[in-house]
Amino acid sequence: MKTLTKEMQNAITPMMAMDLLKDGNKRFVNNLKVNRNLLQQANDTSDGQHPFAVILSCIDSRTSAELIFDQGLGDIFSARIAGNILNEDILGSMEFACKVAGSKIIVVLGHTKCGAVKGACDHVEMGNLTALLSKIQPAVYDEKTVTEERNSGNAEFVEKVATINVKRTVHGIIERSSILKEMIEKGEIGIVGGTHDISTGEVTFYDDVLIIN
Repeated sequence: MKTLTKEMQNAITPMMAMDLLKDGNKRFVNNLKVNRNLLQQANDTSDGQHPFAVILSCIDSRTSAELIFDQGLGDIFSARIAGNILNEDILGSMEFACKVAGSKIIVVLGHTKCGAVKGACDHVEMGNLTALLSKIQPAVYDEKTVTEERNSGNAEFVEKVATINVKRTVHGIIERSSILKEMIEKGEIGIVGGTHDISTGEVTFYDDVLIIN
């Protein structure tokens, strides 16, 4: 697998970037990892990097974006925070990744059985975690279909909240970053949300929050 160059990155469209991630996840699910010389990639990228995607995912130890999309050094920017929430620092990082470094797609990636989402469902308050979970709380309130056992003990409720949380984050990126919104409208980048099933490794993308012009 070749290390991405600026020329290779320029040739990738947002849709092609999406397909690269889908293909990588298929390889991961089928245990068909591409053979890479990571040391050579480290050397090749020492003077510059040209990732084709930026992925916002959870800090969960089971959901490393590089692994589940079978990507190497220099291929993707990876922003990780509990509950794949959005804040100014992450928005700024995404603006750098796309506007400055040339990435072609933004992915907001949630996952099943997310501890941060469970914490929000249970209205946990603990130190600095309280402020973090408050950013997931709107997704808890937006989930209207479950009327009983609206807590972490209800697996269906947790997954529904996790999905809403991802979709809210996608919309939040567009609403809060004029730079990224303009790039999306011009077709320079795409944006999508999805969920990683930690049991199977499979990533499911949401068509209703897929914007690729």
